[in-house]
Amino acid sequence: MVFLAEVAEVSIKTNLQQFVLVLSISLTVATFSRIFSWLRQIPYTLLLVIVGLGLAFINVRLVNLSPELILEIFLPPLLFEAAWNIRWRELQKQWFPIVLFALVGVAIAIAGIGFALSQWTALPLGTALLAGAALSATDPVSVVALFRELGASKKLTVVMEGESLFNDGVAVVAFLLLVGIPLGTQSLSISGTTATFMAFVGIGIGMGCLVGFGISFLTQRFDIPLVEQSLTLVSAYGTYLLTEELGGSGVIAVVTVGMILGNFGSNIGMNPRTRLVVSEFWEFLAFFVNSIVFLLIGDQVNFASLWESLDLIVVAIASVLATRAISVFGLGWIANRFSNDPLSLSEKIVLWWGGLRGSVSIAVALSVPVVLGDRQEIINIIFGVVLFTLLVQGLTTQWVLQKLNLVGDQPIRQAYSELLARRVALKRVLNYLNQLDLAPDVDDEFYRYEQDLVKGELQSIEEAIEKAKNEHPQLRDLDMQQLRDTLLDIEADTYAEFIRVGRLNKDLSPLLQETLVKATEKDIK
Repeated sequence: MVFLAEVAEVSIKTNLQQFVLVLSISLTVATFSRIFSWLRQIPYTLLLVIVGLGLAFINVRLVNLSPELILEIFLPPLLFEAAWNIRWRELQKQWFPIVLFALVGVAIAIAGIGFALSQWTALPLGTALLAGAALSATDPVSVVALFRELGASKKLTVVMEGESLFNDGVAVVAFLLLVGIPLGTQSLSISGTTATFMAFVGIGIGMGCLVGFGISFLTQRFDIPLVEQSLTLVSAYGTYLLTEELGGSGVIAVVTVGMILGNFGSNIGMNPRTRLVVSEFWEFLAFFVNSIVFLLIGDQVNFASLWESLDLIVVAIASVLATRAISVFGLGWIANRFSNDPLSLSEKIVLWWGGLRGSVSIAVALSVPVVLGDRQEIINIIFGVVLFTLLVQGLTTQWVLQKLNLVGDQPIRQAYSELLARRVALKRVLNYLNQLDLAPDVDDEFYRYEQDLVKGELQSIEEAIEKAKNEHPQLRDLDMQQLRDTLLDIEADTYAEFIRVGRLNKDLSPLLQETLVKATEKDIK
C-alpha cells in the first residue's frame, strides 16, 4: 500500500510538472506574439502548432494523452464557449446555409473522404469512413480571429462559426456511430445508422434543453456571479457526461445548453456585470484549452510515422479539399436560391479555403480505441491533414481575403468605438461632478479645476469623433447599429428585472427587434 501511494504521488507530481510546462510554453508564445511585430502576422494558434512541431522535431514530448479522456476533457469547454458567444439573432439570418453545411456537408465529407481513401489506398472502407468522420469537423478558430482582426463581413464570420459549431456535433456523433464498423461490433446500414443518429441527437437536444432552461430559471432566484459562473462550468461537463451515460450525444447536448444559456439564461437570470464575468471566464477557458490542444497538435507529431503514411495523407488532403469545394459551392448555390442575403463567389472561396481542421479532429482521432489495428494510420492521416490546413491554408487565408477585397475597416471601427466609449465615460464623470454636493473639506476651485479638465478632454474626444465621421462616412452606420443594440439590451434587461421581482413568470419575446427589422426592410424598399 505504501508503494502504491508513493507511485501515485510521483504520478501526480509528474502530471503537474507537465501541466505547468505546457502552460508556460503557451504563455511564452502568446507573449512573444505580442512583443515582436513580425509574429503578429501569424495567428496565435498557428504559432503554437509551429512551436509544438519544433519540440517534436527535437523529440521533446510534453505530455502523454489518454485516449479515453480526450473527448471528455477538451471538447465540452471548446463547444460551450463557441455556443455561449454565438448570437441567435445573427444565426437566424444565415440559418439555411449553416444547416446545409453542417448536416449535408458533413455527410458529403464523410462519404467523399472515406471512399477516396478506400479506393486509392489499402485502407478498408470502415477505417476510411472513420477517418472521414474525424476530418468532417471544421475548426476555424484562427480564421475567425483573423476575420475579426481584418474586419471581414459579419455574414462570413457568422456562417463560418455557425457551421463549425453544429458540424462539430454532427461529426462527433457520426464518428461514434461508425467506430464500431472496423471493430466488427456493428455493420454499415443506412436505416439503422440513421435511426441511431436520430436517437443520439434527440437525447442530446433533450438533455441540453432540460439543463439549459433549468439553470436559466434557477439563476433568476439569486445574483451571485461566482456561483452562476460555476453553474455554467458544471453544466458544460455535467451535461456532456450525463448525456453520454443516457446513450445520447454529449456534444449536441453541450452545444444546446451553451446556446440556451448564452442567448436566454444570461438575459433573464444574469445582470450585465455577471454576464461579463461569465463571458470573460469562458474566453479564458477557451484560450487555455486551445493553447494546450494546438501546442499538443504539433508536439504529438511523429515525423517518421507521418512519412510512412504520406500516400494516405496526400489522398486525404486532396479529398478534403474536393469535398469541401462540393459542399461550399454546391450547397452554397442551393442556399442562395432561398436566401435574401446570398453568399458571393468571393465569400464562398474564403469559406472553402478557410475550412481548417484542428482541435476537434485531433481529439476525435486520439480517442480511437487502442484495439483498432489501423489506429495509427487514422492518427497519421488526421495529423497530416490538420497540419496542412493549419500551416498552408491558415497562413494564406489573409492573403486570400486581401486578393478578394474582403478585408474590411475593422481597425477604423475599433478606434471609433473606443472614442465613443471614452465619450460616454467622460460624460458620466462630468455628470457626477455636476451633481456632487461639495464636501466641506474640498476647495471650490479644486472642483472647478477638475470639471475644466474633464470638459477639455471631452471636447477633444468630440472633435476626434467628428473628424472620424467626416473622413469615414460609413461610421455613421455604426452609430445607428450601436443605438439599436442598446435599445434591444434595455428591453431584454427590463423583462429580466420584472421576472426577478416576480412581476412576470416567463420571459417575453423581444418586441423591438421585430419592429426595427420591419422598419429597416421598409426603408430599403
